[in-house]
Amino acid sequence: MATSADPKIVIIGCGVSGIAAAHRLVKAGYGHVRILEATGRSGGRIKTATLGNTITEIGAAYIHGPSEENPLFCLARDYDLLPPEALTPKNQAVDVDEDPPLVPNWFSSSGQRLSAESMEPAEELFREILDNTSQFQNRKNTSWESVGHFMRTKAQNQAAGRWKDEDETTRQLLLSAFSTMLKFECCGTATHSMDDIDLAGFSMYKSLRGVDCTLPRGFERLIENLMSELPSDLVTYNCPVSCVHWSNTECDSSPVTVECENGERIAADHVIVTVPLGYLKKHHSSLFYPPLPAHKLKSIETLGFGTCDKIFVEFESPWWDADCEIIYLVWEDEETVSDQVSDVSESWIRKLVTFTVHKPSETGSHVLCGWICGHEAEYMETLPEEDVRESITNLVRTFTGNDTITPERILCSQWFTDPWTYGSYCHPAIGCTAKDLKNMMEPLPSQETLSQPLQVLFAGEATHPCFYSTVHGAIITGWREADRLITHYWASVSP
Repeated sequence: MATSADPKIVIIGCGVSGIAAAHRLVKAGYGHVRILEATGRSGGRIKTATLGNTITEIGAAYIHGPSEENPLFCLARDYDLLPPEALTPKNQAVDVDEDPPLVPNWFSSSGQRLSAESMEPAEELFREILDNTSQFQNRKNTSWESVGHFMRTKAQNQAAGRWKDEDETTRQLLLSAFSTMLKFECCGTATHSMDDIDLAGFSMYKSLRGVDCTLPRGFERLIENLMSELPSDLVTYNCPVSCVHWSNTECDSSPVTVECENGERIAADHVIVTVPLGYLKKHHSSLFYPPLPAHKLKSIETLGFGTCDKIFVEFESPWWDADCEIIYLVWEDEETVSDQVSDVSESWIRKLVTFTVHKPSETGSHVLCGWICGHEAEYMETLPEEDVRESITNLVRTFTGNDTITPERILCSQWFTDPWTYGSYCHPAIGCTAKDLKNMMEPLPSQETLSQPLQVLFAGEATHPCFYSTVHGAIITGWREADRLITHYWASVSP
């Protein structure tokens, strides 16, 4: 290190962004780095589990854009965690805009198997209209209220002309399939409805080249590798922070004091806050003293944070094709294009319209991952497991027409009721702009002329301007804030 200064740096949160920040600082020679973690484990929203003999991801599941531009891909490659196909130049060069061509099976609520070919017109229309949302990037004024408003209206209008030669029943079935894909898009965006997503803000997200891939041995292997390279005593677990006192006037030597729920008060020169946006939304008023600046509070309020849950279901034998990668369920009784249900408590299961297929394990287990989001996911989290299992059983039997199919066991994520997350990841809600994401990453105090700058810094997926909602975004922001401090101390001793 180019300076003899060795500041006291506290990182709040041992998720991947906090770990990334600590990694960078320790490698740069900083010796007084400490992570405070509220729970008893590392990883945050990276959480791997098993259902029977199948590895499942309760949290982050994919490397989005596995290519050399993606630091997560590079870390996973260096730790030998990637599947062989992800390492091929061909895989890394594909520009699929995060929608790899998965092999589908389609089923209708009348218990009929639908051919993939017959559903292609709906898929084509959906992808075309979704792609057309990019034309509103950087537009401040538009007549469309939201992404959902744009997509629903375009679908209804274009379907009449495109499918004029089809009978009314077929046209309605294709529009119902469009609704299915719109509900699945809600899961990818972690929103209750695409009506809640800003049309101009939707294009702030940037995708990277490469066909999305998983880590066969689980995402937690990444965390284990990163943690193994840090000092063993660097993390204090089960240590929630109650308040970050910044801009201290009572203590000349340390501008920040971190107050923990156990009564410990830790003096620090810098604090890097990496807690999820959901936690910030709920606790910002008590977590910081003095309170956060008004413009930062407004951005915390404006940026969306929603729930995307998974229900893993194990079956004795598959009821889907051997080459199937994704299962779509089409409700035929939905008269208009919609991504919401009329009564959440009575019909929450209707929001679960997509299963992704886990590759069969060597032991022969057959596992699907059902995706559900929004208020329906939040309601699902309140139900006993046996109720969820019964709903899944009835759903599968309805769509397959086979009353003998019975799940062997299920496993549900519960990110909304997790008191340290209150949801899954962020999204550009109505009114959200690039300025809000810039405000999210702004350190405190805002005036760089003060004698004690960079007292509180912010990292995590919700602070990245275009890779929000991703693991690679979280990693980059951890590095960014560590580099901000490293650069500050280098600059302070430069001639």
